[in-house]
Formats: sequence, structure tokens, C-alpha cells
Amino acid sequence: MDLTDRIRQQFSDSVQTKLDARESLAAPVGRAIEAMVDCLLNNGKILACGNGGSAADAQHLAAELVGRFEVERHELAAIALTTDTSILSAIANDYGFEAIFAKQVRALGQPGDVLVAISTSGNSANVIAAIDVAHENELRVIALTGKGGGVIGEMLHEDDVHICVPAERTARIQETHLLIIHCLCDGIDCLLLGVEE
Repeated sequence: MDLTDRIRQQFSDSVQTKLDARESLAAPVGRAIEAMVDCLLNNGKILACGNGGSAADAQHLAAELVGRFEVERHELAAIALTTDTSILSAIANDYGFEAIFAKQVRALGQPGDVLVAISTSGNSANVIAAIDVAHENELRVIALTGKGGGVIGEMLHEDDVHICVPAERTARIQETHLLIIHCLCDGIDCLLLGVEE
């Protein structure tokens, strides 16, 4: 396969993954939007976490909510738990890497808040620990996973929302997670502002 064909195949694979996800994920994404809007309307906040590319996705989500997505609106309360290097390195050094998100959820999360937990495999130990603390402190969890959902898919509560991309390749899952994040932001704006376009 020459390079041009390989690139075309990457595009085709990405498109197909999104098409495969369209029907199965529309309903859980809708439930996630409703949960996030309910949280925000009740003066709650969105906390988001993940590792690597998923950390970038957590930051992307927080940036779209605190700044804006596609229309002007008031700022929405969202925090990416992936950004403060002093907190991350202190917790990792003193307690271990598994605790970097859990301790922040315990410090910042309040009942009624939402934790957006992102893990392509569904098996990230520090994201799992954050979900445990979220459950202990009465936060609702929205989990973005792939590869069948892993441990995270098995530990979610009935009122949590699991958005599991039907794919095995990390790149395809991450690409679809980004689309889901944009759907979440668009849906939040739609419900809060009545945006139709």
C-alpha cells in the first residue's frame, strides 16, 4: 500500500467507526447532555479526567464549556483535573499515580456534580479510582470508553451514563470521543439557549 492509499484508509476507517457509533451512541449521548444540563442548572460543575489523549479531551471539554462552543453564552462551570502540574506531581509523588484524579474529585466534587471520566480502554486505574470517589460523594458519572468498556463499564451505577465507542483501535476511539465531546457541547447549548442551527 502506498502512503496515499494508507492515508485514505485512515479516513475511511475513521468515518466507518463514527457511522457504526451513530445509532448506538445517540441515546446515551442525549442522556449525558441532559445530566450535564441538570447539573449546571442546579449550580453544579463538570469535572473531567483522562490520560494522554483523553487528558487532552478532558481539557478540550472544559475549554468549550468555560469559554464557548459555537455561540456566545455565559460561562459554564467545568474543570479539567489534568492541568495543574503541581497538584498532579505532588499527589503522584506522595500517594501514587492512581490517586491523581481521585483526590481532586474528593476535594472539589459536590453531590450533584458530574464527573466525565474518559478512558479508551475502560481500564485506566486512576480514572477508576476517580469514579469510586465520585460514587462515594454522590457525583453522577459520564464515562467515555471503547474496547467494550473494560472495568469502568462494569462499575457504573444505574444513573450513570456509559458512552462506549464500538471500536478496538485507540485512534478510532479517540477520534469518536472528540465528536462526542462536540455533541455534548452542542446539546448543552441547545438545551440551555434553544440553539437550533
